Amino acid sequence: MALVVMRFDMRRPPISPMSAAELYGTTLEMSRWADQNGLASLVVSEHHGVDDGYVSSPMVMASAMAGATKNIMINIAAVIAPLHDPLRLAEDIAILDLASGGRLSLVLGLGYRPDEYAMFDKDWKGRGKAFDEMLGVLKQAWTGEPFEYQGRTVRVTPPPLSQPHPLIFIGGSSPNAAKRAAKHAMSFFPALGDPALQQAYMDECARLGTSPGMVLLPSGPGFLHVAEDPDKAWVEIGEYILYETRVYASWQLPGQTSHVHSHATTVDELRAEGNYLIVTPEEAVKVANDLGPMGSLVLHPLIGGMPPEQAWSSLELIGTQVMPKLT
Repeated sequence: MALVVMRFDMRRPPISPMSAAELYGTTLEMSRWADQNGLASLVVSEHHGVDDGYVSSPMVMASAMAGATKNIMINIAAVIAPLHDPLRLAEDIAILDLASGGRLSLVLGLGYRPDEYAMFDKDWKGRGKAFDEMLGVLKQAWTGEPFEYQGRTVRVTPPPLSQPHPLIFIGGSSPNAAKRAAKHAMSFFPALGDPALQQAYMDECARLGTSPGMVLLPSGPGFLHVAEDPDKAWVEIGEYILYETRVYASWQLPGQTSHVHSHATTVDELRAEGNYLIVTPEEAVKVANDLGPMGSLVLHPLIGGMPPEQAWSSLELIGTQVMPKLT
């Protein structure tokens, strides 16, 4: 059966009826629901200085999710690695892995918003080199043994529960990202489902003589909401979905794209594109089963700060009429 995942980015634009406290509290309630209903993972990401409050501290948020759940995997996708101090990042990841019982995985990426680099006084042009250096430091740090770093001997303790470290993917949508993942013997998570990127990763692994890790090509719809009456639901929540797609589109650099990129400027255009779906329970079952075991069904119940009542209505249908019928 397709993997069913639930992501949160904690956006709260002016159209949202929730306070920030309500948004975070509801997110943790929904995380518990996901855990109890057999979903594969919770996903949280990272951005900084965003007007709508996009979550800026994914480690803290993931820790709260880990404390609210028992079994579900927790994925941070993505950590904008060059914005962080490598030793502190190694410590935070190790502690979160221990506290979650080894339920942590991460996508590490470069990011794509120059404003975030400016905010932290980081070099935008040198981000690739900084990322490569950081990956080497992280792997050394997670051994728990002393090592030389910037002319001094340092040691990160305790080491993570998962050995040699939690499951790490390198994110990106370019051949350079694929080569970076191969160079550091890490798994690869492209931002779009392009088989050429997978091939670039495999080719580079072969050239370097490294064992390939996992490659997770995005597949399936970028968003799914379940309603008894999809036409009515589009009227009720379409603007929240459109808000998110328009903001993401405005962040894209020239020539950049992703699995969820949308050119829509209206709710009707967004619906017609077919990547953001509002479907009946029966249709949701078909979408999931057609994806098969390599596909993923992405729930984003609070997209664009949408009303929690609408989100819970979808989750109740998923829990009672969709999940039991997945094969």
